[in-house]
Amino acid sequence: MELEKIIMEDLKDAMKSKNEAALRALRALKGAILTAKTEKNASEMDAQKEIQLIQKLVKQRKESFEIYSSQGMQELALKEKEEIDVLERYLPIQLSEEEVTVRVKAIMKDLSVSSAQEIGMVMKVASKELAGLTDGQTISRIAKSLLS
Repeated sequence: MELEKIIMEDLKDAMKSKNEAALRALRALKGAILTAKTEKNASEMDAQKEIQLIQKLVKQRKESFEIYSSQGMQELALKEKEEIDVLERYLPIQLSEEEVTVRVKAIMKDLSVSSAQEIGMVMKVASKELAGLTDGQTISRIAKSLLS
């Protein structure tokens, strides 16, 4: 598991440099990896599962960021944003909205999808094809807009 080794090295560096945001994010990521490894029926963590785990942590922080921002809790929102920035360094480069739109259009064309009732098929294929490159919400939003 290469990611875990990288996380440990980065955690040491964050401790040495006293980077609080990196420490918070990396400790959370390390904990999530340990939890995933010890779960019942857990198989070995491959690169895809590591990416999914990081995306889950980023998504949680984005949701918290939105809540804190809307409630006027700027200090907490800033902490969440800092952690998002740290965690996103471990994800592959994310596709832009335009790139996702092009890919979803191609998937829809390949599947001969033309109605909103068939969005499930599009989501199933697009989620697999674009795993790690974008999040499910973006895929869903784009697919819905293209089918409406």
